[in-house]
Amino acid sequence: MTLDDLYATILARKDADPTSSWTAQLLAKGPEKCAEKFGEEAVEAIIEAVKGDRDALTGEAADVLYHLLVMLAARDVPLSDVLKTLAARQSQSGIAEKASRAP
Repeated sequence: MTLDDLYATILARKDADPTSSWTAQLLAKGPEKCAEKFGEEAVEAIIEAVKGDRDALTGEAADVLYHLLVMLAARDVPLSDVLKTLAARQSQSGIAEKASRAP
């Protein structure tokens, strides 16, 4: 499964019955709840990274990616837009890219 596949599944569940789908439940609670859940999962991934538990970090990283995509879907941000932004940034160093951002 690719991120594109996962994002397509999330989008397909946007209008699903919230009692039948965890994704639909999250989306029904609104973008703020989706963002909160993403933040929780990111913190859990950080904890596992610090602890050095590769297996736990792998699982938490999967949760982070899933919840990031749910959060994007909740705000109608296409994954393709995020990927275009990443592609554009690839043409320059990270230091130059950060310096080019408005303060």
